[in-house]
Amino acid sequence: MRIFVLGVGATGSYLAKLLLRQGHRVTCGDRDPERARSFLGARTPIPVVPVNARDVWSIVKAARGAQLLVNACPPVLNRIIVRAALRVRAHYLDTAAHYTAHPYKVEHLTFAKSFESKHRAAVITAGVAPGLTNLLIAAGADLLDTVDTVKVRLYESTDADGPFSQWSAEASFDEAIARPRVYSDRRFLLGRRFGEREVFRFPPPIGPVSVVLAAQDEVVTAPYVIPMRSMDAKFGGSDIDRLRRWYRQGKLRKSRRPVASRFTPTATPRIVRRLLKKGMLSNAHFAASVIVDGMKGERPTTVRWDVTIPSLFQLRREGLHSSPIAWATAQMAALFIKQFPRNCPGVHPPESLPADCRRALLRDARARGFRITKRITSRAPQDD
Repeated sequence: MRIFVLGVGATGSYLAKLLLRQGHRVTCGDRDPERARSFLGARTPIPVVPVNARDVWSIVKAARGAQLLVNACPPVLNRIIVRAALRVRAHYLDTAAHYTAHPYKVEHLTFAKSFESKHRAAVITAGVAPGLTNLLIAAGADLLDTVDTVKVRLYESTDADGPFSQWSAEASFDEAIARPRVYSDRRFLLGRRFGEREVFRFPPPIGPVSVVLAAQDEVVTAPYVIPMRSMDAKFGGSDIDRLRRWYRQGKLRKSRRPVASRFTPTATPRIVRRLLKKGMLSNAHFAASVIVDGMKGERPTTVRWDVTIPSLFQLRREGLHSSPIAWATAQMAALFIKQFPRNCPGVHPPESLPADCRRALLRDARARGFRITKRITSRAPQDD
């Protein structure tokens, strides 16, 4: 398949390399080709062309002839890039949403009929969280007769002497200032930033961690696909504790732009290698848990999924100088492309994909190095 990857940062560059290994013809586009090549590496055969991702026609010119347009840019640009994909009659994939059209619906749904009319498919929020977490929500629901509540819990932690973000500066800033979405009693609500603090026990070696409400895309896609009563998402870890502290100090406001001293530019593999060598960066971790509560027959049942991602130290031993989040997001996006539903026109969040496709994705994720465990707990029927 001819694939055009737009946005060549930590995730986009690694994804492009994975797609090349999968046998695709890959071209990349970025506003700064020289910076893009610093992520891709000097020896890569993947061509990079200059593209202004804020200009539909700039994208159309660069992506013409592509069968799939992969959006690895900040999600604030989604609507522009989706329009470009439709103009070149390409399938589309991205890893995050931005809610620019409606506070409780992802912006891609506005284009569903356009994709159907052109017989093209768009797979959205197809990374690790969201993405893999959506698949686990659906897999949990498949094991139950009815779903009551869904909880997504994420862990992000970095051991470094100074600020080092596993996400891009733009993504980290958006995550910090966005109002969390909550689905409560079958109604969508806006939660309080860094609110509803609780202690959640992640699998060893992480253990109990304080988590707070997060602005996660799963909350505004899964309830439309899977009938449920309530759903929320929370995150914790040293990276989140730092953002929460800055927010309480009044240093995070929508009117401000990301400050370089707090939201550092995405580190290239060479910079990561140098920081590790100097001891300024020791390790980084990312983990996810999904808990689906409901009924199986007459018994209340809980399905819990835990996902462990290779740490920065483990990736380094394999010769990769990538953050766990960038590695995991690129790996999952590559798998979504491997299982891409070309014959299903329309817009699809991961949980709405056909069941056989979802099962294949989870099987492939385990084969790629994601440790995914499942635990089912069934309780005695409740008295009327």
